[in-house]
Amino acid sequence: MIGAIFMIFVAIWIYQSAVKAKVENMLFWVIGSVITFFAIQALFVYSDVSLLESFRSSEGGEAYESVNGADRKNEGDFQGFGGVVESLFFELFPQIAAFLVVAVLRTRFMLKEPLNVRNLFSGLKEMFIRIKDSFKASVTQE
Repeated sequence: MIGAIFMIFVAIWIYQSAVKAKVENMLFWVIGSVITFFAIQALFVYSDVSLLESFRSSEGGEAYESVNGADRKNEGDFQGFGGVVESLFFELFPQIAAFLVVAVLRTRFMLKEPLNVRNLFSGLKEMFIRIKDSFKASVTQE
């Protein structure tokens, strides 16, 4: 669910950046960025699951059952502040990593700008302002 929301924002961001930069094949860049985002996200989700399973497989025996998901085996490791931070990391890192990969591809290949923090995240503020303004416009039309 979180990944889908991120993916929609990435598609909007790439489209608006392509329109502003007057890039040819805008649809190609939007579709390519969404596919790249999904592939990187899926790769990191798979690696996170494999990493978590390797942590849990050391428990072995009847207490470990990979089918039961969040059952009695989660009683220890994900408790407390450290467990919350670890859970947040494993939940959000695939989307953040995929976003960063798309941002690098956007900056280097679509916009052909040098890599720096300003160029990497340029256009995000404008995207959210336009989204906010689109809600204002729809309310005033009714």
